[in-house]
Amino acid sequence: MASTLSGKTLFITGASRGIGLAIGLAAARDGANVAIAAKTGEPNPRLPGTIYSAAEEIEKAGGKALPLVVDVREEAQVRAALENTAAAFGGIDIVVNNASAISLTNSQATDMKRFDLMHQVNARGTFMTSKLAVPFLETSGNPHILMLSPPLDMKEKWFAGHTAYSMAKYGMSLVVLGLAGELRAKGIAVNALWPRTTIATAAIRNLLGGDAVMRASRTPEILADAARLVFLKDAKTFTGNFLIDDTFLFDNGERDFDRYRVDPAVDLAPDFFVPDDSVPPVSLKKATAV
Repeated sequence: MASTLSGKTLFITGASRGIGLAIGLAAARDGANVAIAAKTGEPNPRLPGTIYSAAEEIEKAGGKALPLVVDVREEAQVRAALENTAAAFGGIDIVVNNASAISLTNSQATDMKRFDLMHQVNARGTFMTSKLAVPFLETSGNPHILMLSPPLDMKEKWFAGHTAYSMAKYGMSLVVLGLAGELRAKGIAVNALWPRTTIATAAIRNLLGGDAVMRASRTPEILADAARLVFLKDAKTFTGNFLIDDTFLFDNGERDFDRYRVDPAVDLAPDFFVPDDSVPPVSLKKATAV
């Protein structure tokens, strides 16, 4: 197991904010190169951050940044972004499929335009980005593909209420299942990482209950720290895993999980898709007396 990501090149979709940016910053603190492949080139009042502000943060953290306007639905844009990243940094070592679209609506409230968007971004975008990245990853010494997608726990409760979204997210995980097997002989690792609790991002604030749910969430840094550990593993042997962030960190020696809480005085809110038999390594109850 390597000890640092120094000199490694990461290509991260949806990296202008939230979880994608946090993963980029964790790598940057090691001295990595980070390609920020995201749609947001102009500021959005409802969504903080652009590829350019993210690039500034990456550089300040100690990494090298390449901001790229990329819509993962567009093959030509993804192909060009990967080529530009390899040209700028001499190759690509790690691909993070983080870009995702969400609409937590039932079948009657889901219009087909939104259905198509979620499947084009989540499932198709993940498949296409991974597919197009393989020729670059083949030349890396320790290549990894990581999806921010859930374990394949095929239970009715994970689909009822938001079938279209669940189909799209599980589509990302099906890419993990297939490519882990396909690419094992090439030594390219393909894994999935998912949070046990809600994560404090703009999507949570805007779609899942605002500040109350934000306070009951962990910060994106827990996923960033877990992702960094994944990338340090031997790609030839550590592949095909569906990881839950806190369990994976705990199994690798982490014990201080309170530092990831937005508000220690609030019980943590569980995320979707976490299997019932996945036992939290630490309590999700409030950490301090109110």
